[in-house]
Amino acid sequence: MPGVLPAGETVPVDGALPATATRAVGARGFGVYVHVPFCASRCGYCDFNTYTAAELGGGAGREEYADTVLAELALARRVLGDAPPPRVDTVFVGGGTPTLLPADDLARILDGIDRTWGLAPDAEVTTEANPESVTPASLRALRAAGYTRISLGMQSAAAGVLAVLDRTHSAGRATAAAREARDAGFEHVNLDLIYGTPGESEADFAASLDQVVAAGVDHVSAYALIVEDGTRLAARMRRGELPYPSDDVAADRYLAAEAALGAAGLSWYEVSNWARDEAARCRHNLLYWTGADWWGLGPGAHSHVGGVRWWNVKHPTTYAKRLAGGESPGLAREVLTPDEAHMEDVMLRLRLASGLPLDVLDDAGRRGAERARAGGLLAAGEFAAGRAVLTLRGRLLADAVVRDLLP
Repeated sequence: MPGVLPAGETVPVDGALPATATRAVGARGFGVYVHVPFCASRCGYCDFNTYTAAELGGGAGREEYADTVLAELALARRVLGDAPPPRVDTVFVGGGTPTLLPADDLARILDGIDRTWGLAPDAEVTTEANPESVTPASLRALRAAGYTRISLGMQSAAAGVLAVLDRTHSAGRATAAAREARDAGFEHVNLDLIYGTPGESEADFAASLDQVVAAGVDHVSAYALIVEDGTRLAARMRRGELPYPSDDVAADRYLAAEAALGAAGLSWYEVSNWARDEAARCRHNLLYWTGADWWGLGPGAHSHVGGVRWWNVKHPTTYAKRLAGGESPGLAREVLTPDEAHMEDVMLRLRLASGLPLDVLDDAGRRGAERARAGGLLAAGEFAAGRAVLTLRGRLLADAVVRDLLP
């Protein structure tokens, strides 16, 4: 959850949605996101909505957090009211560090979601975890509770890079945790990488890729380091202690990731994500990227139902007090206009390997797509078949391609 929330209209005290938003909930898929805002320590690059124990006030601790989330879940069921109950296709528990909560609490939250709406028989259920926050026993407990997928924050295999990022796990802990997750019965295991950190060498990133491949995971996410205002890392760069990331280095790292992961049998399906096969793709994120509905539980969580998007208050104490008083924790919301929905559809679907149908573009957008094809940014064969699909070079310049396709 980003640190700065957009402006919007006020959410009703009872959280009620316009009738138009609830007529076809889940028609394009329905997911539940659960935000767990707790972290043992704050990473220097992170501006997500997270809190250490010292930053929290009363009524917002880990001990009562599962009950608070279940209270929001009850409110969510009331808001959807008489609408046909959506089948939950995916659940994603993110953070923060969700696995700072006891496995029993994560199990209770999942059970509450199932009791409220019903999990699809093949539901994908993911939790994020820091490598040092899980053990073989806790992983077995999560798997037994119904979690099917785990995403581990590795970031790098180089101790020096981890130190710059203020990561507290050892260089080999992430891949060890991935193997423990496999042993615990998790069929789908993701490792997250960050590339372009100041001080990271070509050899450092190559070693990270080698470790990921050797771990045998079926999904990898790799993101260029983004320096967010207000973070400790940004302050260090302003003071000149660290250089700013290089776009050229980031491009080289991306090409290295594509080469290493492709050689290991993982294929890109979104610009920053590679999977062993279709079954290994993150179906929850695909709901986001294809305009489906989801309900976000937790402080700062975002939701989208039927073209209405809203976001919760950020601080866990305020979040808990709202729910204790029977009020929605929603801070503000916006109803997407057709133009806004179209813009987001183009931005997100173009990042997918499945691409974007050319017929959703207006005349100016199709001319932009033709320029991108001529420049080698869109695949010629797919273009002839009526789809805009990024080439490898196009992936490096994806934002520029998007700008060319939109008015």
